[in-house]
Amino acid sequence: MAGDKAVLLDFYVSMFGMRVRVALAEKGIEHEYKEENLANKSQLLLEMNPIHKKIPVLIHNGKPICESLIIVQYIDEVWHDKNPLLPSDPYQRAQARFWADFIDKKVYIAGKQIVWTTKVEDQKAAKKEFIEMLKILEEELGNKPYFGGENLGFVDVALITFYSWFYTYETCGNFKIEPECPKLVEWAKRCMQRESVSKSLADPHKIYDFVLSMKKKHGKE
Repeated sequence: MAGDKAVLLDFYVSMFGMRVRVALAEKGIEHEYKEENLANKSQLLLEMNPIHKKIPVLIHNGKPICESLIIVQYIDEVWHDKNPLLPSDPYQRAQARFWADFIDKKVYIAGKQIVWTTKVEDQKAAKKEFIEMLKILEEELGNKPYFGGENLGFVDVALITFYSWFYTYETCGNFKIEPECPKLVEWAKRCMQRESVSKSLADPHKIYDFVLSMKKKHGKE
């Protein structure tokens, strides 16, 4: 849209920020990217997201939109003329939102526990939960190329950013995802063939380095 100004406040390794990057790339939206230092948050971030004080925040013509899934939906509604992410059918839209919510409530939480827990039993339980949740998603994917059907959609955008964290989950948890969920990894590799995805996702090794530095900082090695 002519005269639009979009600014993204983000953090490189955030799977939530990556969602917004993918959505912006899918729509071909020019924007300014501002990397935040989460240990020393900018005044702009605190002003634009005073409630949660978290990234990502999309500032569109001076107005802030917060929370990654809400931002992706907003992008889809405002720039609706190119690469629709949500289906037009209300029931299918509701289903897409359900699965995106499932990813945040189940996949993210289990993955977080794999990485940050210091108790062996807790990590074992988290790994089991993580694989179970991925298998449920694999079932939902079925034989479709994407969760959105023939085209990359809302659920694909919500989930693909976790793929960049697979290396960290596997290394921290000492397990392999692909043998357990081959179809899901195949789907992820298909998504990665899209420039909008491959250029928006963080380098898996840089994510792992970030996690190691955080563990060191908080004495969780």
